[in-house]
Amino acid sequence: MPLTLASLVQHPALKLTVRAGADRLGTPVRWAHASELADPVPYMDGGELLLVTATNLDAQDPATMRRYVQRLAGAGVAGIGFGVGVTYEDIPPALVDAAEEAGLPLLEVPRRTPFLAISKAVSASIAAEQYRSVTAGFEAQRELTRAAVAGDGPAALLTRLAAHIDGWAALYDASGAVVAAAPDWAARRAARLTPDVERLRERPAPASAVVGDSDGDDRVELQSLGTGHRARGALAVGTGAALGTAERYAVHSAIALLTLTTARSRALQGAEQRLGAAVLRMLLAGQPDHARAVAGDLYGGLLDAPFRLLIAEGPATTGTEPLAEAMEAAASRSGETLLMVPEGERLVVLAADGGAAVAACAAHAARAEDDRAVREPAAEEGEVVVGLSAPAGPIAVSAAYKQAEQALSVARRRGRVLVEHEELAAGSVLPLLGDDAVRAFADGMLRPLREHDAKGRGDLAASLRAWLSRHGQWDAAAADLGVHRHTLRYRMRRVEEILGRSLDDPDVRMELWLALKATAASSGTP
Repeated sequence: MPLTLASLVQHPALKLTVRAGADRLGTPVRWAHASELADPVPYMDGGELLLVTATNLDAQDPATMRRYVQRLAGAGVAGIGFGVGVTYEDIPPALVDAAEEAGLPLLEVPRRTPFLAISKAVSASIAAEQYRSVTAGFEAQRELTRAAVAGDGPAALLTRLAAHIDGWAALYDASGAVVAAAPDWAARRAARLTPDVERLRERPAPASAVVGDSDGDDRVELQSLGTGHRARGALAVGTGAALGTAERYAVHSAIALLTLTTARSRALQGAEQRLGAAVLRMLLAGQPDHARAVAGDLYGGLLDAPFRLLIAEGPATTGTEPLAEAMEAAASRSGETLLMVPEGERLVVLAADGGAAVAACAAHAARAEDDRAVREPAAEEGEVVVGLSAPAGPIAVSAAYKQAEQALSVARRRGRVLVEHEELAAGSVLPLLGDDAVRAFADGMLRPLREHDAKGRGDLAASLRAWLSRHGQWDAAAADLGVHRHTLRYRMRRVEEILGRSLDDPDVRMELWLALKATAASSGTP
């Protein structure tokens, strides 16, 4: 317990007597200081027991004493110790009344008690309290360390930390989600602080903040975890009052242990990524049996059920990292296995079909799409783009990779954040004709026909469209154009002559039809 005025009054060797402010004896004492200055306030730091004999004070003047005591009370002085039998045989009534009026404790110090004895008692008590705090802090450190190395996860460490600070504690992952909390009810309290944790993550680690909640009456400290520029998590501790020395030791020990655990986890994740990269290479090489043997217990469960292959692409420094963190956090909370392999500016992921990680990816993409709606188009440059394959198994990873790449390519062309391969399979190829390269090819192929028509020598482009739309049926196509079928036959021979290609070739007919559709889409004609 910290030293208080009551402790000094109860000290048997000091023989102090309370003359005013008896209801304020619970005030903590940070130091004892003797001063005979008429205004010692500039030299006070707050929390001191000021020892005086009033050598330079008119202690019998009520106005002087009122000003003197009010200045001391305003500076946060803990109390006044007045030594009698030196300047005054008794404490002047003016000082007693002023102290009572200001609510400032006033203690009478008998002549046989030197001020030095009070200073020594205060110093010894403060030193003893610091020793108790340090001892309790080291004991907390030992308990927290045992919890950290026991392998029971962060929950055991948080349970011991909450007991030492007489409050609650919660751990957040890199995405700001609550990983563990102690006691259990604290998880709901901690979840309300996610916006504060996200703001803390934007600051370089280590960082801290004191936050509050309109629904709670506790004091919450947030501490970032990690040694790099970017925080890898956060610790929240909630208490009824500011942390004391022993509690601060416990919190700092928890931060160090959780940071080491996080760093160790990152190292293990690096090793897991290298193993995952080897498993992925074997799957892409068509060696599912070898891949399963290498995957072992780490990734074997993922290969036993349908999964999705995802390819994300973005700037190497910031593009895919938030997406990776969101998927890792979702997989961790749901107990899913996630195979994640960075490839330069790309991120290749195998995730359970219908699982939390794939859902987190979709949610991340939806938020990015919403953000795009309120930003300038130029701000979209450099953002992450994702292609997602159809559900696949170990023997079809190569095909799934191609599907994801195709979906990624379409996402880039369409300005989308996420495209699933099922969208391509269930949709139409015609929207793909909007690509600039396709339109340029179509314009180049049809230009000779349009130049011919522009000179008033016939309507070859329209005739070609009608003939192709009728699958080469002369009578039906001629009727659509309102011409004789022999006229249409002549026009088609002219098309072959001008283009230098045979309409008997199905590939030529297909290319001409797509060229017509592409140029029609760009001009807005059906």
